[in-house]
Amino acid sequence: MKLLFAAAECAPFFKTGGLGDVAAALPKELVKKDIETVVVLPYFTKMPPQYKEQLEDVMDFTISVGWRQQYCGVKRLWMNGLTYYFIDNMYYFDRESLYGYYDDGERFAFLQMAIIELMERINFIPDVLHVNDYHTAMIPFLLKEKYHWIEAYRSIRTVLTIHNIEFQGQYGKTVLPDLFGMGTERYDDGTVRMGDALNFMKAGILYSDRVNTVSPSYAKEIQTTEFGSGLDQILRMESGKLSGILNGIDYEINDPETDPALVAHYSVDDRSGKADNKDELQRLMGLRPKPEVPLIAVVSRLTYQKGFHLVLDELENLLQFDIQFVLLGTGDPLFENRFQSIAERYPEKCSVSISFDVNLAQKMYAGADIFLMPSAFEPCGLSQMVSMRYGTLPVVHEIGGLKDTVEPFNPIEGSGTGFGFQDFSSYHLMECLKKAIELYDESPAAWDTLCHNAMSKDFSWETCCEGYLALYKSLV
Repeated sequence: MKLLFAAAECAPFFKTGGLGDVAAALPKELVKKDIETVVVLPYFTKMPPQYKEQLEDVMDFTISVGWRQQYCGVKRLWMNGLTYYFIDNMYYFDRESLYGYYDDGERFAFLQMAIIELMERINFIPDVLHVNDYHTAMIPFLLKEKYHWIEAYRSIRTVLTIHNIEFQGQYGKTVLPDLFGMGTERYDDGTVRMGDALNFMKAGILYSDRVNTVSPSYAKEIQTTEFGSGLDQILRMESGKLSGILNGIDYEINDPETDPALVAHYSVDDRSGKADNKDELQRLMGLRPKPEVPLIAVVSRLTYQKGFHLVLDELENLLQFDIQFVLLGTGDPLFENRFQSIAERYPEKCSVSISFDVNLAQKMYAGADIFLMPSAFEPCGLSQMVSMRYGTLPVVHEIGGLKDTVEPFNPIEGSGTGFGFQDFSSYHLMECLKKAIELYDESPAAWDTLCHNAMSKDFSWETCCEGYLALYKSLV
């Protein structure tokens, strides 16, 4: 089987979130399963130099973006058994950030047509073309409405993965003739229109052969008014081709037995080294090393979506308990300032780092006892899986991927891999945290069992990619 995987970001080249992690990990696993895989990405010039040096210029051609004739360079890189192609255009992709520009519609219109027109030129016609989020969601529509005259493309099957339905790519009607060089018939008859806008995501949902999202619960949630961001009716209509496949995490990077960020390595069968990592984390964050006190950690963007208004509502109450609290993240300036203010008032118990630090994040996953993730919604979430891999028990709002990955503690059976609360309120968050603190303080044996359970869970991409293999095989 031949697969083309198209996305707007991919680690380690450039990423802003979960899409970049999936684009890095899934194709790498598919190659191991003997799927001939090519990854196509934009060439964002902020790519780290060590990868730029390995790029090979393959060809260039011209893309008609409406009336504009735009240069399209193609660069190639071989890595991890994969072939990566990068679409090069300085005007569109030589920017400080990946997204958030007034001309994003034009930038991603160019990218999508370039991906389609690249396939014949590199002689790679895939059996399945896998697109991701709104940046590439118009490709299934374009294949059927603009490029249907190319016979080689007619047998291509398409999959759209929705990583976050909030971002849909909504632009004016004139985008169809002005950027894609097409008529407005499918806009006028309502097919690709949502409200008064052309909606890239809606087009992808309707024209893809399969649609999936990154957890089974999120696939159900986005069919509701509360979580569907206006597309819930379309998703209910297309529910026959909608599924949820849980993301995995990279077990090579996130491994407590080998992680270079850790001061001591440990495993599910010998967790003694975890205590050394807790001691180091406490010292790094300016807290007194206290092995007997539960250490609660946060590694996140500080936003309302991630639920940090709930944490701030209760943090000073939480600090009345015999605990320590550490936080690493950036986000809403109001949240940043309030966390810093509380840390200044409680320096013995609370320490925050308003920064982005991958090395410190790994130390927090390994050194903490409890990992806090109270998201309002979470398509999948990776941090809770990473924390479990390191034997740090998550406290989560039972929503989306958090619900699918964290088994709440059952005091009767002594089972579970963490703690969960259902009602999205600061009161229920605090009650859940109190349960975790009480178990840590009073039942070391039960806590130890939960840590063993959490570390024994298999969230590897090797396992998770089986769901994608089944999806592709259902099409071919």
